[in-house]
Amino acid sequence: MFEPVIAPSGTLLGLLQRGRGDGTLHALAAPRPEALQALNECVLRDPRQDWQVENRSLYYARLYLDLDGPLGEIESHLFSADDLVDDSEHRTGLALSVLGHLASYGRDDALMLLRRYAASGANWAWALDELALRDDDEGLLSLAAPVLARFPDTPEGEARLAAAVRDAYEPRPWRLWEETPEHGARLGAARRQGSFDRWQRQLTPNGPRPGWGVLAVFDWAAEGLRRGTPLHVPAARCLAAVASPEDRGTILAAAAGTLGDAARATALHHLVVAEPENPAVLDLIEAAADEPAVAAYERMCGPAALERARGWVHRPDALGEAAAALLAAHGGPDDAPLVLGALRDTVRGSGPDSRRLYALVDGAGRLSIDCAAPVLRHIYRETASSHLRGRAARALAGTDPSFAAGFAVECLWDCEETTREVAAHHAETADARVAPRLRRLAADPAEEEDVQSAVRSRITPESAV
Repeated sequence: MFEPVIAPSGTLLGLLQRGRGDGTLHALAAPRPEALQALNECVLRDPRQDWQVENRSLYYARLYLDLDGPLGEIESHLFSADDLVDDSEHRTGLALSVLGHLASYGRDDALMLLRRYAASGANWAWALDELALRDDDEGLLSLAAPVLARFPDTPEGEARLAAAVRDAYEPRPWRLWEETPEHGARLGAARRQGSFDRWQRQLTPNGPRPGWGVLAVFDWAAEGLRRGTPLHVPAARCLAAVASPEDRGTILAAAAGTLGDAARATALHHLVVAEPENPAVLDLIEAAADEPAVAAYERMCGPAALERARGWVHRPDALGEAAAALLAAHGGPDDAPLVLGALRDTVRGSGPDSRRLYALVDGAGRLSIDCAAPVLRHIYRETASSHLRGRAARALAGTDPSFAAGFAVECLWDCEETTREVAAHHAETADARVAPRLRRLAADPAEEEDVQSAVRSRITPESAV
């Protein structure tokens, strides 16, 4: 997977790559060519840590609108020679999503680009999904011939077509084309074949059978491990269904490792649910302290697991990390110093982008650890993850008295809707920028309903005029 290069947080490019609200505010205050250059850099070289879950497209589309930005750079990127050899969604997905939002805002040039790319681009299916939500019937009908030409009239081509129809995220274009005389018969057959394929997969037996016992479940888990497909979690659920009291000794022996790694992982995951307060189970987890044992421990939240966490939180391994996360999620006020210590140690040792920070940041907010505000502000500024920044914002809302007049204001322009929602609840209206921004969010049809509900709770009918 491509690893984005993130600029320092104090630069315009770094702010825009992170999706921070200050990125928009600084871009609007910067010289227009400089702002457009940074914006294009972000859209053409996706800066997200996890491009499949982090939001940027609406954020960048709104900035294109505010800057009246041309789309020539996006056009060159989509139709470059790279598109002939690299059909990965990561290369073009963000640009196509930005064009989709711009089309929703009435940018006809964005709509035309999406149509051209759907007709000839490598990532045509993504472009077609964007158009399915925004284009009219006439525009979609014009794409039927070039899209269907991708599937030759051969058994292999028909199979690929059936899969495309079956797996389409937005089915509207395919249904529209099926209603036409020239394509109806072929697409009707493809749709029926896709439905049959789905039904056939559902009927294919590939899991536990009636009459299985504990050892059969362990064998199934081991088979999955040999294929590179860990099955210990579903196998643990099966174990709960087939195990009897007479099998307890076998399960405990398996948890100790006598029947192999797959059986041990399965037995541990079963025991943390079946016997969560059994000290012997926690002893087995502590003795192993490897990935399956830690994964099993992460499913626990009872008093015994919390008590062990207080002793394990200082361990410099994955079990120590899991203990800190457990205290952050389920600990009491007396555990606040342990959570704060883990938060500080993680930032110092792993930086502001560590996945371990998610639970710890949430815990700092849940436990209202006021003295965590400085480190939370550091995470907010520096992390490249918009999800982690949003969590830091929620934690700061409950721990930092300066949040309402500070970060909450810029969060109204943040790329994540959950962060904008937090800001809508907390941003100080004494700041001259807040009321106009709230009114714009309230009137924007592309804004999420939860954000608009939060906005409506803050503005009066008079202020909305």
